Amino acid sequence: MSFQGKIGRAGGGRVKRALGVQAALEWAFRVEKAQLELPLPKDVTEEGFGFGLEYVLLQRAALGCKVDGGQHKVGGYTHEDAEVIAATVAGIPDSLGGKRMAIRVAELARAGLTPDWMPGAVPRCVPVDVKRNQHGERATTIVVGTARVLTRGKWRTVEVQACPVTFSPHPHQIDAARRAYDEWWRALGWVRDVLCEGGMLREAHLTEAMPKEQPWDTL
Repeated sequence: MSFQGKIGRAGGGRVKRALGVQAALEWAFRVEKAQLELPLPKDVTEEGFGFGLEYVLLQRAALGCKVDGGQHKVGGYTHEDAEVIAATVAGIPDSLGGKRMAIRVAELARAGLTPDWMPGAVPRCVPVDVKRNQHGERATTIVVGTARVLTRGKWRTVEVQACPVTFSPHPHQIDAARRAYDEWWRALGWVRDVLCEGGMLREAHLTEAMPKEQPWDTL
């Protein structure tokens, strides 16, 4: 996926390529190798750091200046739209996960992946431990108490055993995976909205397309 080369014209104007936000992120981070320029902590005041890339991009866009590219991609040019996308990701607000989410969004885009929401996962009751030998396998049991039983006219004390069980995958694991997907999805929505409203992309037009909001509800 590349914006390089000639792009068709309609009515004398450049035709922008339409992309969904996930495709745009994967192009920026996976193809163009854009890098995050995360903002410094608020308590860092050391001179020489200057403004973050996001601030510079916003100021240049406001002034109508061209954004410089190419400082990150080894051996080639990093498209200016990719730099803008990366800068926007770096600005994900704390309410949506902040720096942690920005890194996650970038890493997933760079790998071309969607968060694992554990499709098809159903909690199943299974033994906590299983013993295996030449005869096969059986669930491990533990002694949970004793009982008095009458056997052949005599009272005897016997052990009461039980098989500890658990649920695998645990419902909490499934909930956590799907909660993480939902957080990622909302962060992508924020990135899409900011890029659409800012109008800073020169050769791309972001559409309303989004990954499925809650894909597990369609199963």
